[in-house]
Amino acid sequence: RDDDDINDVASMAGINLNEESARIMATNSDLVGTQIQSCKDEPFLAAVPLHKRILETAKKLGITDVPAEVVTFISHATQNRLRTVIEKVTVITQHRMESYKDDEWYEQATDVRAQLKFFEQLERLEKQRKDEQEREILLKAAKSRSRQEDPEQARLKQKAKEMQQQELAQMRQRDANLTALAAIGPRKKRKLDAPGLLTIGGEGVGLCGGSQAGLGTASPRQYPRQKITRVNLRDFIFYMEQEREMSRSLLLYRALLK
Repeated sequence: RDDDDINDVASMAGINLNEESARIMATNSDLVGTQIQSCKDEPFLAAVPLHKRILETAKKLGITDVPAEVVTFISHATQNRLRTVIEKVTVITQHRMESYKDDEWYEQATDVRAQLKFFEQLERLEKQRKDEQEREILLKAAKSRSRQEDPEQARLKQKAKEMQQQELAQMRQRDANLTALAAIGPRKKRKLDAPGLLTIGGEGVGLCGGSQAGLGTASPRQYPRQKITRVNLRDFIFYMEQEREMSRSLLLYRALLK
């Protein structure tokens, strides 16, 4: 027993093996009894067309044999490169879509949309003023009683007559629309019984999580809407301009010409 006490290093260090084993089992209980093995290496690109393309390029350089490991390596490199490009372009798109209106550290300097609305309103008022002037000229020409009329005066009278007929037709159409709306009555918005109600063919069909589904019943569970990041050509152009390898490439110039 003395020899066992001397050789028992764990006991001399004050470590209880039973407690440590129980603690390890409690911490890594999901890994105990599981078998871990390496996954099968699946190439990202089709091996046969890629191998053919590599051989065509290699023959120009005097290489006649390309092993399969090279094809697998190029396939993985392409996958990694594509993943990097998508990640960077996604970050650029998210920065473009980010709004700073509610940020207290930013203040709005210019409002292009309000300026465009102001110019559109000015153009609308100018067009309305010109239409009013033309209408007054046509009405004066229509009321003139001169016996000797020149062809220009006759043309203005004909145009004034057409304008009056068009205005009369518009007034009749407007009165007919108001009469039809008054006959239909106020439109009532349809109220849904539950937020999960699905409308199909004008009838409400409730969706249940179980095996039974009934009309007018809905599941209170709401699924969050997945946010979609839409990448456009401008984001790719910005990415290519920032990359050292692509800032002077022919692909960037082709994208700028589109």
